[in-house]
Amino acid sequence: MKNKTINYFKSIVVLFVVLFTSISCERELSDDKSPLEFSSVGEIFTDDFVGLGSNFYFPYGDSKFTAFSVDRTEGYNSNASILIDVPNAVDPLGNYAGGIFRIDGDGRNLSKYDALTFWAKSSQGVIVGEFGFGEDFFPNKYITTIRNVSVGTAWTKYVIPIPDAAKLIQERGMFRFAAGTQGTNGLGYKLWIDELKFEKLGTIAHPRPAISNGVSRTVNSFIGVTIQIADLKETFNLENGTDIDVFPAVGYYTFRSSNPNVATVNANGQISIISAGVAVITGNIGGTLDPVTNEFVGGIDSVDSITINSLGQFSLAPVPTRSPNNVLSVFSDAYTNVPVTYYNGFWTPGSTTGSADFSVNGDNILNYINFNYVGTAFTNPTLNASTMTHVHFNMYVPSPKPANFDFLISIEDWGPNQIDNGGDDTRQQIFVNTNQVPADTWITIEAPLLLANRNNIGLIIYENINGSSLRNFYIDNVYFFKN
Repeated sequence: MKNKTINYFKSIVVLFVVLFTSISCERELSDDKSPLEFSSVGEIFTDDFVGLGSNFYFPYGDSKFTAFSVDRTEGYNSNASILIDVPNAVDPLGNYAGGIFRIDGDGRNLSKYDALTFWAKSSQGVIVGEFGFGEDFFPNKYITTIRNVSVGTAWTKYVIPIPDAAKLIQERGMFRFAAGTQGTNGLGYKLWIDELKFEKLGTIAHPRPAISNGVSRTVNSFIGVTIQIADLKETFNLENGTDIDVFPAVGYYTFRSSNPNVATVNANGQISIISAGVAVITGNIGGTLDPVTNEFVGGIDSVDSITINSLGQFSLAPVPTRSPNNVLSVFSDAYTNVPVTYYNGFWTPGSTTGSADFSVNGDNILNYINFNYVGTAFTNPTLNASTMTHVHFNMYVPSPKPANFDFLISIEDWGPNQIDNGGDDTRQQIFVNTNQVPADTWITIEAPLLLANRNNIGLIIYENINGSSLRNFYIDNVYFFKN
């Protein structure tokens, strides 16, 4: 448990800050033009930018703004290319490079193409976090991305298949990228991109859309819960025989519920559970849903599904009644929560724990699945609980509760240096054994706060111990209080 590495890059590249300049220069798209009236030019950069207008580059709000330029001395069979100067991790102007190329004006009709292609190389072998297209900051309806792309020092061609080109009849988001230094020990590097364009290759085959990362799953849930479909993926086979995973926006999909009386699913992929029973959620790219037969017409069905097993009404955790003046809340809708860095930091190596958090009629619940251990962190700042005397948790273990249930809660104070494993850490452990936890009901766990130092709390850790096979549970109303 002490060897913990947090995958921050995942959160860095998905939480983009939209610049005010991008809003102020936004042009209204034309709603009175036919698709044929929009440019169908595929080229974006071939020795220079093609038809993007004068104001087309928008860096992400937390990236290094000056990372992008045009190199007039280096190119793929040419003397010019896009240069991305990825900064060092400690660069005060931004610790990664990222942004979009957006047409300054009407979008393009890309319906005749099947891929975005480009050539790229780097000053050293790197893994680039994301390449893609379809991001225009609003409405970002058809963002398409490939992730963790290996780029070497020799020019290589990259292909990003289009999930459904028929939808791209007025697209402004021509290219997007996010590149950091997680694989280079924080050292910056140069990334060149050339011959950036949409093409009709005719060699992309076997599209396989998915709505649950390609693996069908069953979710036990309750009336009033809403669940967001979030693991969208489509796999294609390229000309060289390899498969590539593309991560499309929800706008490409049509969704279907096999039993709308139990659960409905809207165009944004939000599942709403309305009664007890079973409903199977599937997706489709390129087709429509017949409102009479409730079947897909055309397109390609998802290779996986999400089975909703609605167990009926859900009993919420007891509503806390302590005065807010006596509480430091970590997770509760009854209080204002303190700053929390994460509730599930995707610890590596070893952690298998995922999150399937949900809301029941506006009451938010933490749901840990595939559980072995997980943590809630306070790093900016650490939590000062020096005036608190106790800690409180509500926990719910759905059936079947494992016979070998054995559960440990640890609270870590990181000491004056506020560094995990910094040599001055202290820890309190709270053991929860099987006779304390009945299945299918909320229990209350309260314990005195015994840490001698409690003004730099950095972690709350939940973990299986002694071979416990607990895999799924809910948490609510986590807070410190003074008695």
